[in-house]
Amino acid sequence: AFLILLSGKNSELYRKARGVFEEAKGHTGLKRAVEFYELAFECIKEEINAHPQPEKIKGLSEYLRNTAKTSPRMATIERIRECFFPEGVGICQRKDELREALRNRRRVSLKKLNPKPIKKPSEEMLFTSNVLLTVPSKEKSLNELDLSSSLKKQLERTVTEEQLYWYDHPIQIGVETDRNEAVYGLRGLSDALRFEKALGVASRRERLKCLLSVSVTHRGLHSIARNYIEGELRKSKAIEDMDVYIFTEDDTRRLIEEVLQPVAKKLLGVSETDILFEVFGVDGEYGRHYSFLKAVVPLWSVLIDPRVRATFKIDLDQVFPEEHLVKETGKSAFQHLMTPLWGAKGRDWVERPVSLGLLAGALVNQKDIGRSLFTPDVCYPPEDIRADEVIFFSPLPQALSTEAEMMTRYDDVGEFDGRQSCIQRYHVTGGTTGALVEALRRWRPFTPGFVGRAEDQAYIMSVLFD
Repeated sequence: AFLILLSGKNSELYRKARGVFEEAKGHTGLKRAVEFYELAFECIKEEINAHPQPEKIKGLSEYLRNTAKTSPRMATIERIRECFFPEGVGICQRKDELREALRNRRRVSLKKLNPKPIKKPSEEMLFTSNVLLTVPSKEKSLNELDLSSSLKKQLERTVTEEQLYWYDHPIQIGVETDRNEAVYGLRGLSDALRFEKALGVASRRERLKCLLSVSVTHRGLHSIARNYIEGELRKSKAIEDMDVYIFTEDDTRRLIEEVLQPVAKKLLGVSETDILFEVFGVDGEYGRHYSFLKAVVPLWSVLIDPRVRATFKIDLDQVFPEEHLVKETGKSAFQHLMTPLWGAKGRDWVERPVSLGLLAGALVNQKDIGRSLFTPDVCYPPEDIRADEVIFFSPLPQALSTEAEMMTRYDDVGEFDGRQSCIQRYHVTGGTTGALVEALRRWRPFTPGFVGRAEDQAYIMSVLFD
């Protein structure tokens, strides 16, 4: 009914759709939904009226009314996208041309490589990740779970609490250890260290430092999280030579109260510091834990270990495919982190200065890695698109930038050699991203705390008006 009303009074079903809305107003349970849709009517009208090229909107309306029925389907879709999704126009027909054009705009001419690149990742880097944690599945009783009696007792109280936050794929306490995402990711990191030692890149005694932020759905999980995760890691028995540090919202509050607030008062003369609780923490929207995992690293280098010069964030459902990396690139994961490109200086395609203090990896799906490490994880979609995909189809520009940026190889025969030229990455993912401490202090690539998803991209909002 909402879509029919949007199409205007000339629709044959307009009166019937309006009747659905009028009837819904009489139902208590639907009243707020009706208010939401009617507000949306006004917002959509305002947005269309504010379009910078009203003649395009008018032309599209006339085209759809008079010509669309006799035009090829993709031609009609392209006309619609000219108004609502100009970024997608022509991509399917000009893939190769647009890929090369995008690469040229991402080209950095290198002026100076980092004279002091990372030499010992295990010593000079703090690996980080985020754990999303929720209560056990309702399909199992607490007595069935392989947990200690004290944890079960705490969970009895926690499951009755109101849920405070919602995440897209949290780990349910009590899930089998082999299916636990935190165990999977840390085991993969431990396996990578074992591989690096066998390769001779890391010494036999080296250990990794991994900091986990733990975002929970219920307040009672704050006191449970550390014991639960430690117990699961002990059960795994495959995680070696790693020091794992766990931070819940309670821990970040203590850090503010015991460290940041006293320092702000004594050294900066700032007494009004409660705003720190809003921006420094791990619960809630994704932007909070994303920024915390960046901000805590310079703090760590001052208070805990001055040898730490960089950080690298992993997603726990991802691992380093070490054997494939060595086979297809000639370097292991740690050797890639030791590149002098990380921290290099250069100029972009319009001669603006560029500091390469951030580093981004790429993803390959497990089912595709047998074909090649350089198999895009986002491919061009088929053209049988439907519904909202006509208006906005994010896989199209994602596929283009994945091929243009993430699939670029550095070698002596291609466009980019990694010594005189390289790619500047705009398209990054939440995991497989690194940052030098020096760059974090200088550029502060943090994300607004209200950002729910795409937190890795949203830090751009903090510098839009600089």
